[in-house]
Parts: sequence; C-alpha cells; structure tokens
Amino acid sequence: MTRDAKSQASLDAVKAMEQGLAHNEMDMLKYFTEDFTWRGNQGCGTKSGVQAFQRNWQWPLRAAFTDRDYKTDQFLADGEWAACFGHIKGTHSGTFMGIPATGKRVKIPYMDFWRIADGRIADNPVSVDFASVMMQLGVDVFGGEGWEKYDRDEAEPPKPEGY
Repeated sequence: MTRDAKSQASLDAVKAMEQGLAHNEMDMLKYFTEDFTWRGNQGCGTKSGVQAFQRNWQWPLRAAFTDRDYKTDQFLADGEWAACFGHIKGTHSGTFMGIPATGKRVKIPYMDFWRIADGRIADNPVSVDFASVMMQLGVDVFGGEGWEKYDRDEAEPPKPEGY
C-alpha cells in the first residue's frame, strides 16, 4: 500500500528536518513556520516560535548531551500530520535537570507529532521521557513508587473495589 501525496509530503518535510537536527543545523526556518509551537510534556515546556525552540530546547539539549545519535524506530503519516517514535543516545556532558555531567551514555526516548502547513512544521506536540533519562543518571523521580515494581512482582498493585 502506498501513502497518499499529502501524507508523503508531510513525512518528507519531517524527515528533512530530522536530518537537519542530526547535522546540528541552526537555520530552522526552512523546516518550521515562524510561529510554530513546540508542546512538550512536563519537564520539557512549551516553545512558541523558532527562537524559543532553539534557545529553550535545542541549546540546553545540546549542552547537556553531546555525541548524539538519533534513531527513529517508526514513522507514521496521515494527511497533514506525521509522527514518529525513537530515541537519542548521547553522552551526558553538561548539566541536565540540575545533575552535573557524569560522562554516562544515555538513551532519551521520545515521541513526536508534527502538523505540516505549506511544507513546514506548524505544530509539534512532543513527549520526551526525561524520567527515564534521570533514572539512567541515578535519580528516581518516582521515589521507588514507579509501577515497574508491580511488573517485577515487588509489590501488589491496588485493585478497584469489586475486582
């Protein structure tokens, strides 16, 4: 099965941007509309416009994690929307969430969704798993109460009444 032309164009726009990021390009206006919005999950913030995206996302990420390798596991596209999930591997070379550089190699899982308008990204809801990154750096943001303890049979999960 082939993608329709609009879905393919959206995917092409996103893949071009990802290549630019992987090559440390700083001219993001060729990939993003001037008024685009980057909407991250808790801990990542919301960036309004390319300058805010660069200043408040790209720069801190690049300062905290060097020698980055980007790996997209899967792309999806549907009309003006494209999405992917994957991860970045990087060396913790600068302060991240108050944690000084450790030199550890970490995996930064993410999911990205993009709405394309006139060939450029206009809206970008994102989920980056900073809790996982912090755990890799020795900080358990869940204080031992993460539900993985149920998966490891270290605790009994609570049940709703009647089950």
